[in-house]
Amino acid sequence: MLETAYPPRHHSRTETVPLRTLRYHVRRWGADQAAPGTVPLVLVHGWMDVAASYQFVVDAFSDAFLQGRCIIAPDWRGFGHTTLPSPCDHYVFADYLADLDRLLDHYAPGQPVDLVGHSMGGNIAMMYAGVRPARVRRLVNLEGFGLPATRPEQAPKRLAQWLDELRGLDSGAHDLKDYDSADGVAQRLMKTNPRLPADKARWLAQHWAAPNAQGRWQILGDPAHKITSAQLYRLEEALATYAAITAPVLAVEASDDSLGLWWKGKYTLDEYHQRLRHVPQCEVAVVQDAGHMLHHDQPEAVAAHIERFVTGTPGTPPRAVPGAVAMDH
Repeated sequence: MLETAYPPRHHSRTETVPLRTLRYHVRRWGADQAAPGTVPLVLVHGWMDVAASYQFVVDAFSDAFLQGRCIIAPDWRGFGHTTLPSPCDHYVFADYLADLDRLLDHYAPGQPVDLVGHSMGGNIAMMYAGVRPARVRRLVNLEGFGLPATRPEQAPKRLAQWLDELRGLDSGAHDLKDYDSADGVAQRLMKTNPRLPADKARWLAQHWAAPNAQGRWQILGDPAHKITSAQLYRLEEALATYAAITAPVLAVEASDDSLGLWWKGKYTLDEYHQRLRHVPQCEVAVVQDAGHMLHHDQPEAVAAHIERFVTGTPGTPPRAVPGAVAMDH
């Protein structure tokens, strides 16, 4: 049995919002309405994650920053408690943009927001800020690197792969593992991320998974998310969208170089920095002693970067990085 779960400093409240064909599950901290002089802070999670993942960062925000601030974090479609009304066998990236657009219509009509996204959420945030530049005041991208560039001639093989993986979904090949208890889920989280303390793993497990009809703890993610996209990642389109961003952008990286560890030479941090040169106003920050789940590894450092950036508070003097300004923390 693991030790007692992490005790949140700031408890969230949850609500469900009718949105497109879904009932979107949203977690909220702070004020119901943004106080004068502040704008809503919207936190969007990554692939196979949930909104509750930001709890440690919210707890690390200063009381002065939280005063009168409205913080919103949705479970993306097919993750957490945002379930589809009928079974789905694949997901389309553009739907996340539409979901975010409607969420902001609901929570921040007629005003911009400060937007923070991790991993897949960071990629969505970058795309959205280029598509709807007036809706984003400031953007913090936590390890949302995009994907390796592709070539048109890869399309036939990619589409064939997509068809094969759909067939595998029917056979159960992509089913997610279940666990005998929340402690089993917590152990899995710590195995994936050795930096994650046991108390935080225990707390996350109860939000990242839930008992199924058989009493087994099931990850709250649709297996269809594991299906490869049928559409190639078109770098030229992504860069054009980056160039349309008008908000200042802070790109935060972990010191472990998770991009290099994942792609093993197919896509590098240097290439990512070159892409960031297309963003009109961008700086880069590095969080030390952290991996891809940097908001779990070093929530205090991540919270400090977000606070500094969205409030415009001067921070550590920058050092040069190709295509951007970098800051260590």
